[in-house]
Amino acid sequence: MQGYIVLLCSQIPYLLRVKTCSTLKIQLTVMNKTDFINAIADDSGLSKADAAKAVNSFMNVTKGALKGGDKVALVGFGTFSVSARSAREGRNPQTGATIKIAAKKVAKFKAGADLDGAIN
Repeated sequence: MQGYIVLLCSQIPYLLRVKTCSTLKIQLTVMNKTDFINAIADDSGLSKADAAKAVNSFMNVTKGALKGGDKVALVGFGTFSVSARSAREGRNPQTGATIKIAAKKVAKFKAGADLDGAIN
């Protein structure tokens, strides 16, 4: 599946050194859950139904572990963890009014060395 995103100049990292532009169009390839299951099935030789069960099981186990406050560390691939965000004040972009943003927990992923090495 392919998609496009449009970035405004203010969203472009300074490393690109773009001097003038109104928008920049970047083409992205996105792998959704069905594509991921099909790739797992092709790579492992499992049926698509078995690959779907494995992916769903991984997601459920990871979700349960994070909900319980645990980390999920897959050596070489990466670590899933939960981080707490404190309450803070923000601004409504339409009205400029100050709003309170509640504290919450967020899921994080830190790539492992093997994954980092594979993409760099």
